[in-house]
Amino acid sequence: MKSKTIKVDYLARVEGEGALLVKIKGQQVTDVKLKIFEPPRFFEAFLRGRKFHEVPDITARICGICPIAYQMSACHAIEDAFGIKITGPIRDLRRLIYCGEWIESHALHVYLLHAPDFLGYEDAIRMAKDHPDDVKRGLRLKKAGNEIVRLLGGREIHPINVRVGGFYKVPDKKEFSALAEELKWARDAALATVRWVATFVFPEFDRDYEFVALRHPDEYPFNEGRLVSNKGLDIAVREYDQNFIEDHVSHSNSLQSRLKERNSYFVGPQARYSLNFDKLSPMAQEAARSAGLGPVCRNPFQSIIVRSVEIVYACDEALRLIEQYQRPDQPAVNVEPRVSTGYGCTEAPRGICYHRYRLDDRGLIVDAKIVPPTSQNLKTIEGDLWQFVQTHLLIQKDKLQWQCEQAVRNYDPCISCATHFLKLHIEPE
Repeated sequence: MKSKTIKVDYLARVEGEGALLVKIKGQQVTDVKLKIFEPPRFFEAFLRGRKFHEVPDITARICGICPIAYQMSACHAIEDAFGIKITGPIRDLRRLIYCGEWIESHALHVYLLHAPDFLGYEDAIRMAKDHPDDVKRGLRLKKAGNEIVRLLGGREIHPINVRVGGFYKVPDKKEFSALAEELKWARDAALATVRWVATFVFPEFDRDYEFVALRHPDEYPFNEGRLVSNKGLDIAVREYDQNFIEDHVSHSNSLQSRLKERNSYFVGPQARYSLNFDKLSPMAQEAARSAGLGPVCRNPFQSIIVRSVEIVYACDEALRLIEQYQRPDQPAVNVEPRVSTGYGCTEAPRGICYHRYRLDDRGLIVDAKIVPPTSQNLKTIEGDLWQFVQTHLLIQKDKLQWQCEQAVRNYDPCISCATHFLKLHIEPE
């Protein structure tokens, strides 16, 4: 019985280190492993003993692409511990800075990391020779998102203006005028992005996923809501540990998450979209429909469309928040430490980012737990690869390689926070 192995020794063009192994015996896939050999960085351990106000700046260093997600989840968890609820303009500014992160992260993924797969290019540099206007549009879109983060966060990478209770400094409304004009262009560019990616050819591949995301009664989720799924989950964020578990697997330095009662689950843009389509702005909903999407999307290869729809929403929401903005009297609310445990979960570009902190009476961290989106998706990615390879055993080696690359990149997974490119080769076992 003929056997073969699809093997990736090293995932190139990544933030982190990992590998992929798929074993096939006869006409059956017998094993799939997404190997993560990036060394552990021990953020949870070295947070112990640090003061609560240091946590947002430390956790931002977990990821250079989505630092806001880690800062926001940390702030919400610590505020939950201290009994603080942020409302009004400060809450709006948090949504606005999250809009910036979604725009820059999604634009990076759509244009530079994922589109080359569909258009047949090895990378965005080669793609830019034939599609210069598209690449320029993507880079300008990313810059618009970066500008929101810079204005509110103090700088584009690892922002320094976010704090527990709010911000260290808040802008005057007049500081938003130039940004608003650029965001009007960005919103039009995002609509053009949806139209562009909708023309791509997508493999037929649907799975019966359990989508998990935040859901808020009044808005598309960024910072707040209950954790829900399409298969009955509906819990408060503080109930996360009662419903989810992390497993150590021998082939990975990254823990893999699963639902205690079921198993793998799917977080990220497709989950948010499929659980919150009704909360998208009318413009974003119409963009999705015009691209051929319904209110639920189960084909992970179409995640590039969903991300593009979320760019439309983030631009639209950012303009709404800027228009209604009134400068708060104080940039932050007062914070008083107490012995407590707090829970926070926000929607990073790649999915829910969960934080839990236990603090003493001086406001020092006693214990910390951080669950990033990719560790929650790893089992689902392996499941996708298993089923995809099993149903495409007869296609040519080069095409199988290409589409396996896409199957991984559908999730824009992070290793030290984002796996962007891999090369496969098939060899006899």
